[in-house]
Amino acid sequence: MTGRFTRLLAAGPGITVVALLLALLLWGGIAVFAGLPFFGALVALVEGGVGSGFAIEQTLHFATPLLFTGLCVALPLRAGMVIIGGEGSLVLGGLAAAAAAVAVPESWSLVALLVAGAAAGALWIALSAAGRVWYGVNEAISSLLLVYVAIAILNHLIEGPLRDPSSLDKPASALIPPPARIAALPGFPSLHWGLPAGILLCLVCHLLVTRSVPGLSLRYTGSNRRAANYAGLSTATIMLVAAAAAGAAAGLAGALEVATVFGRANASLAAGYGFTGILVCALARGNMLALLPAALLVGAIEAGGGLLQRRYGAPAASAAMMHGLIFLMLIVGEGVRCRMPLFLASGNRS
Repeated sequence: MTGRFTRLLAAGPGITVVALLLALLLWGGIAVFAGLPFFGALVALVEGGVGSGFAIEQTLHFATPLLFTGLCVALPLRAGMVIIGGEGSLVLGGLAAAAAAVAVPESWSLVALLVAGAAAGALWIALSAAGRVWYGVNEAISSLLLVYVAIAILNHLIEGPLRDPSSLDKPASALIPPPARIAALPGFPSLHWGLPAGILLCLVCHLLVTRSVPGLSLRYTGSNRRAANYAGLSTATIMLVAAAAAGAAAGLAGALEVATVFGRANASLAAGYGFTGILVCALARGNMLALLPAALLVGAIEAGGGLLQRRYGAPAASAAMMHGLIFLMLIVGEGVRCRMPLFLASGNRS
């Protein structure tokens, strides 16, 4: 019985479940230390995420951009790259989308918004991949640093050349025309068509990666780039295309935020969805089909944090603290999983 349990923990899903439980216990302990009731805080967290129709709608609302930013991490991961700068692509995607929507005739504004958002996001992440491919620059570091460059570009443009004179209290670009706005889903005012689009995009990417020849080339490159080069694959092109596609997904998330939530580009685009997408991908273990339940879980925590704040006066960062604890426990669990074969081997010898 002990051997079976140990092997279950050694599997990826088992480690993820245990990491979630440990993170929940640690979070509850910190809540008690802060003066909150342990079970009351947990009930508020769950109730705020799935306790009512409104709570579920809020969970789906938060999960929508996370599908795209999670994909921004998962796709390059299959090509052997760790890209954690999806926030930069999201920010610049939203900025480019807002600028393009007002620069073209209104009949083309929605198309221009989506294309510009995807193109800007693709270019931004492709910069990190190009540095890795041609100059050996670590793509995790470069993509992270480029986030702050992207936010600086956003702030400069919305406070300068692109600023709408009517945005007095909060600098922002001009409002996009009505045809560029994306309507809410029927009967769900907080949800929009980006949710089914994100689900469909994750499904398509999963099928392409696992059921196509280009997907095989991508996975081969990620598993052993040198062997892929010997096999005649253009690994540089594969890595650049994978990074560009990932950046396009995050850029689309920014464009959708502009088209559905803000109606213009402003500093609220840098809401942290790009960084939270790293956690979503970690929970999904890089599986693009698993991005949906992972995004729903993280979205439920985000929605539950709002109720916790209203009911008990908890800090606004309560949900972010839970995100951090989950990520920490996942890292610890991965370390344990990597050492589990050694533990099993020593147990068998004894």
